[in-house]
Amino acid sequence: MSQPSVLAALLAGVQGGSIEVVDLTSPLSSTTPVIQLPPQFGQTQVFELEEISRYDDRGPAWYWNNFRSGEHTGTHFDAPVHWVTGKDLADVASVPVDRLIAPAVVLDFSEHAAKDPDFLVEVDHIKAWEADNGPLPQGGWLLLRTGWDARSQSQEAFLNADENGPHTPGLSAECARWVAEESPVLGLGTETVGTDAGRAHSFDPAFPCHSYLLGADKYGLTQLQNLGSLPPTGAVVIAGPLPIVSGSGSPARVLALVEGS
Repeated sequence: MSQPSVLAALLAGVQGGSIEVVDLTSPLSSTTPVIQLPPQFGQTQVFELEEISRYDDRGPAWYWNNFRSGEHTGTHFDAPVHWVTGKDLADVASVPVDRLIAPAVVLDFSEHAAKDPDFLVEVDHIKAWEADNGPLPQGGWLLLRTGWDARSQSQEAFLNADENGPHTPGLSAECARWVAEESPVLGLGTETVGTDAGRAHSFDPAFPCHSYLLGADKYGLTQLQNLGSLPPTGAVVIAGPLPIVSGSGSPARVLALVEGS
């Protein structure tokens, strides 16, 4: 008798509950927080729906909408071309599809961020985590849990800005360089509005996660939800950005597969 295929076993696991599907995506609406740059720069678009018809004279049997959105609004995927250091690398439509399904680890710094919204992850933090949990996954995601998804219903709380700029947790410049150049991961995922810490505008280089990771042909996932539902190791992430030709990124549906206990 032939053995069940790998795909059949996967489907049976999902349907039977031995594999849990966790949605890591923030719902996309007009209230979804967006990054705010200094006024001299161009600004991203808040998500908007424009009704085309809703079972009426414009279309008696159907409901549909146009939508307008920035590429980097809500839960989204950063392609290398998003940053000047990756300007000659892949747009979001050119990211190899086999890189959109990858193992993931979750490093939980939520207690640190609760005490200090400007908390920065250093290389030593990651190496200490590796000593307890094993190496970062080859070709996988490093997901940074900070508890920031609890703020995602409020633009003000999510950006957490004052006269000195936003205050949100992230990686130090040296840690960003290490993740980009020395770690085996393919990208960084965060719960905050972008992959960089709020204070990263004043780092050297400015916005080092964008500068180093995208310049190293790696990726970013941001505004993730529910990382607290994932184990430190063992999850598989499926990231689904729209393949926008020449796009620097895209809103994405991001799912995680987790083995049941």
